[in-house]
Amino acid sequence: MPRLGTDPSSYSQPDLVKIKHIDLDWTVDFSQKIISGSAQIQFIILTKFIEEILLDVSDITIDSVNVLNEGCEIPLKFDISGLVPDIGSKLTITLPTKTDGKLTLKIYYKTSSSASALQWLTPEQTLGKKHPFMFSQCQAIHARSILPCQDSPSVKFTYNATLRHSPELTGLMSAIRQGSENGVTKYVQKVPIPSYLLAIAVGDLYSKKIGPRSHVWAEKDIVDEAAEEYSDTEKFLKTAEDICGPYLWQQYDLLVMPPSFPFGGMENPSLTFITPTTIAGDKSLVDVVAHEISHSWTGNLVTNANFEHFWLNEGFTVFVEQKIIGRLRGDEYRDFHALHGLSDLKDTIKNQLKNEPELTKLVVDLSNVGPDDAFSSVPYMKGSTFLRYLEDLFGGPGIFEPFLRSYLDQFKYQSILTKDFKKYLYDYFKDKIPEKLEQVDWDKWLYSEGMPLVIPNYDTKVYDTCKKHADLWASQPTSAIKTSSIIKEKLTSIQKIELLSELLDKPEIVDLTAEKVDLLTETYEMSRNVTKNSEIRFRLMRLVIKARLERFDEIFEFANSNFRMKFVRPIYRDLAGWDVGKPLAIENFKKVRDEMMKVCAYAVAKDLGIEN
Repeated sequence: MPRLGTDPSSYSQPDLVKIKHIDLDWTVDFSQKIISGSAQIQFIILTKFIEEILLDVSDITIDSVNVLNEGCEIPLKFDISGLVPDIGSKLTITLPTKTDGKLTLKIYYKTSSSASALQWLTPEQTLGKKHPFMFSQCQAIHARSILPCQDSPSVKFTYNATLRHSPELTGLMSAIRQGSENGVTKYVQKVPIPSYLLAIAVGDLYSKKIGPRSHVWAEKDIVDEAAEEYSDTEKFLKTAEDICGPYLWQQYDLLVMPPSFPFGGMENPSLTFITPTTIAGDKSLVDVVAHEISHSWTGNLVTNANFEHFWLNEGFTVFVEQKIIGRLRGDEYRDFHALHGLSDLKDTIKNQLKNEPELTKLVVDLSNVGPDDAFSSVPYMKGSTFLRYLEDLFGGPGIFEPFLRSYLDQFKYQSILTKDFKKYLYDYFKDKIPEKLEQVDWDKWLYSEGMPLVIPNYDTKVYDTCKKHADLWASQPTSAIKTSSIIKEKLTSIQKIELLSELLDKPEIVDLTAEKVDLLTETYEMSRNVTKNSEIRFRLMRLVIKARLERFDEIFEFANSNFRMKFVRPIYRDLAGWDVGKPLAIENFKKVRDEMMKVCAYAVAKDLGIEN
């Protein structure tokens, strides 16, 4: 795609004209698997005159484009061209005269049944088995498949929505609900958002209050279990406010998604989408909620202007998430969270990105690659490590946290680039600690490949226990392990996860047989009959593959139980490196790929080396 502006993934030209508000009128049609209706878009023209407007679209049928003038709708000429695979097309709208000031267009259209942002589930694919379910995932650049827009995070707009759906179903959006009657639900979002935060879900959903400003939504069979699992939501919110400032989104609800949801969570304003794989029964995986809450400031209020600077969203969010954990559980667990994340980062660099080292940079070049192809743990963990390095260098949380709040306040409602963050940091600290600023090697931090330039001096006490256990299992035969006193020590769930991560990172493990894997499973209570912890089960399945144990029924049972990319992609990649496992992996993938969201199916096919 030609780089027309600062965003290589968008045809729109927000330096010339910008969307300020959208009024949506959507009808959800499960029989055709489409959304139809209209988008009334208010623009602010930023230059003297324009003669055309460019918007991003993907697989959308436009019925008409009209300009509103004194209550009348005047048809305009339009053209769709410039298709770029996995990116989309350009909608060119020709204006009747040179125009400046403000402009409102009303576009009548419908989506495709294969819109990349939407997942349509049959009743049989839901827990209740009675009603269908539909949900969206617009990040990174899939909003263009559900409405014509400037699909770049550099553009933020408010929106109202009238959502028409079957009366027996519930319609939810990333906004504040104004009321629902006879299958018509109205929503208002008064805080400007980028297009990727537009979200919709329609299904047989029930809610339960979990705090003064929070509900959990889910299918009836799991709503009570989910409410218990996420009952610490208000505690996370208050702690985040202590760190970042007031919460400005009014409501913070959670929607438990179907297992096909491809991410751990999605920070849609006022309605976080969250994977059911975080329901472990013991709150051991609810840190995902702390992460999504942190996005309410880092990402949703202060946003990367394009996805080359995705670390401004995710690195800051992990940094705040770790601070929340530290305040609620102690600094040693804040540091353990960071060390555990570095284990995941090491695995990503060694496996997922081994043939694309340029994507291990903190700031990447997306001129010739889509954001979905570049998605990894790098901006999360390399970014948060950079911020922790800066905090430690500048004198600790007492000095850095006031800067963080000032930065979030300065850039709220805005979209920025790394250079904006750097300039503000220099302006803030130049008279306070100029000698420390000179020590930061920005070029290496931002543009070097591989692991972070510096690993902070973390408290390793909790991590060292995991490593001690991992070293035992890696270096000793099964017979010696059975008599070791080390295995009598109890590990927490997150320590068990790290133990498995450490074992997966070992080039060799002595005596990695079925007996050893079974003993490990029994010792740490990791069997599917004992634990619901998906992070443990995921890593155990990868260890089974590493041991070349032909337990394919168990491997595919887990891989098909959810299509969270964090889980399915590494499992398929591991199987692809095993001559016995690869054909079975391809066979299984072809059976289930239609149950995956397009973003997940695309990535797995790429991992398996087969055509999409």
